[in-house]
Amino acid sequence: MGHIAGGLDKDIARVIEKKLKKSFKEILVDTKVKSLAIKKGKVEVVYANKDQEETRVFDKVLLSIGRRPQSELLKIANINLTTDEKGFIVINEKMQTNLEHIFAIGDVAGNPMLAHKASREGHVAVEVILGKKTIFDNLGIPNVIYTDPEVAWVGLTENEAKAKGIAYKVGSFSWGASGRATAMNKKEGLTKILFHPKNERVLGVSIVGANAGELIGEGVLALEMGAVREDITATIHAHPTLSETFLEAAENLHGMATHMFVPKRKS
Repeated sequence: MGHIAGGLDKDIARVIEKKLKKSFKEILVDTKVKSLAIKKGKVEVVYANKDQEETRVFDKVLLSIGRRPQSELLKIANINLTTDEKGFIVINEKMQTNLEHIFAIGDVAGNPMLAHKASREGHVAVEVILGKKTIFDNLGIPNVIYTDPEVAWVGLTENEAKAKGIAYKVGSFSWGASGRATAMNKKEGLTKILFHPKNERVLGVSIVGANAGELIGEGVLALEMGAVREDITATIHAHPTLSETFLEAAENLHGMATHMFVPKRKS
């Protein structure tokens, strides 16, 4: 299992898209921008959507293209540190570079460029320096998008599982059936857990909804500890809380969620 989920879960993305449509005139999905040009004080955008190109003119365009390392500022070429094709410093599981006495952590050491990943790497590096047998072997790194509603995920997503041909089972719970979400007027949410099809070990967790970034912690712990469905369903969650959605998503794997009616399937 990789450290980064391979694309936002489709069901989670659908909830976000539904919310955004209330705030924006139009939302374009599966769309790639091919070119931008300034003409007569306006921005002409050419984009492709479902194999068709379209040109539209806008007053302003917000462009976000990610980040890249500036490892050259560290003058690492002077000491022959190894970097990859993108300029990231190459490290091993102990955070050591090709020069064992030099360590690298954080953004300069590669994706994902997240502060909490860097913190964990820092702990590993310090412990290795102190002579401890520590390595960076975490199964998952949580990702959070601070939108409204928030989006968070860790481990395997359904999109990634399908793309890689990995078998899985899904337990999900809509926040429309959550008492706490209803009381907060934040019913636009979904908690989704992917399980191994046989032993029901947690493979990944995706959440969209209020405070999803706080809730994903339980999913990270479940993944890291190798928890199975029963570990979650046998754990008492306070009521009414949003954390219950994690419990009920696990219960709903077998249609047993307390607050969600699931019609009996025809045999």
